[in-house]
Amino acid sequence: MKRAVKVGLLFLALSALATPAWADTTGAGSLTLAGAAVGAGLVAIGAAFGIGKLAAAAYESMARQPEVAGRIFPALIIAAALIEGFTFYALYICQASIGK
Repeated sequence: MKRAVKVGLLFLALSALATPAWADTTGAGSLTLAGAAVGAGLVAIGAAFGIGKLAAAAYESMARQPEVAGRIFPALIIAAALIEGFTFYALYICQASIGK
């Protein structure tokens, strides 16, 4: 039941993100716009999930062993920056697909 609720909420969020693309009245490329909007939504959700898991694991390990926090925190920041960089690249790809 929990999984069905999560999938439903994910579908609702993706539908809300794709609403501007579906409202395209020109009719030209509306499927491309909808695909780009859904792709951008998936990228944002995936990046948020990944950074959340990363931060949770890092803070849990720092709480268990405070003496290694000086080595864990820079690794956390670097990994989060790499995730954000990939997110911006994926969003660029979604936006570039609209022009084709």
